[in-house]
Amino acid sequence: MYFVYLLKSAKDPEKTYVGYTADLRQRLETHNSGGSVHTAHSRPWKLVTFICFDSKMKALSFEKYLKSGSGNSFAQKRLW
Repeated sequence: MYFVYLLKSAKDPEKTYVGYTADLRQRLETHNSGGSVHTAHSRPWKLVTFICFDSKMKALSFEKYLKSGSGNSFAQKRLW
């Protein structure tokens, strides 16, 4: 399985992050331990939503969509 996930900073709830992974548990641990330069400054992170895909390409495509203007609007209304 492949996951697209949405994180929110517990330290600063205005900070959010959208990512993709094949190992959700390990990826969340990496974010919370400071192992990602993009999220280290706003940890700890809490998992808000995740969506499972059976295809890596579908997951990457959905992650890209959520990072676009219309995808961000969709996420704000439906996923956060």
